[in-house]
Amino acid sequence: MSTTLSTSATGTSVIDSAMEPRCPWCSDDPLYQRYHDEEWGVPVHDDNTLFEFLILEGAQAGLSWITVLRKRERYREVFDGFDPAKVARYTGKRVEKLLADPGIIRNRLKIVSAIRNANAFLAVQQEFGSFDRYLWAFVDGKPIVNHFHTLKECPTVTPQAEALSKDLKKRGFNFVGPTIMYAFMQAVGMVNDHLVSCPRHKACTGLS
Repeated sequence: MSTTLSTSATGTSVIDSAMEPRCPWCSDDPLYQRYHDEEWGVPVHDDNTLFEFLILEGAQAGLSWITVLRKRERYREVFDGFDPAKVARYTGKRVEKLLADPGIIRNRLKIVSAIRNANAFLAVQQEFGSFDRYLWAFVDGKPIVNHFHTLKECPTVTPQAEALSKDLKKRGFNFVGPTIMYAFMQAVGMVNDHLVSCPRHKACTGLS
């Protein structure tokens, strides 16, 4: 099968046809496919975007990622564009307001955790100059490129994810278990886990 790619506004290659051999986890859902084609596996170095993924991956715990994607825009609205400095100042009154918002996942532990993580995130920024600098050191500054042929080959946790999880927990972060952190690493491009049959594997390889 030939591969037809276009270029998105962000300069990343996007699969044009739903018939292309995408990684099968994104099924036939247009929102899931767009996320797969434009974001998953693309290296992220912007601190606010990293904070967004950190919070959303934590919100996903016990749920499906598509559930979080469908609520993502509302999360951006009510969490001030995922500005960690603003989220860190949220009060108990703000927590109650968020718990009443049907557009997000109304779990008190996850919402309170987001505020706690924002404060821990700011501390990392202050210590390392940026969260990006701290984070990418766990993969020596460049993405790990895997060459899997089936989803069964893809791990759910790796030594790097375990090390990141352990260090984040020591720094006061919540909802950052090894499995969550591996999903986070895949999402922000620290790991390229697109199947080799997927056009995005080649497109993401070499990005840093």
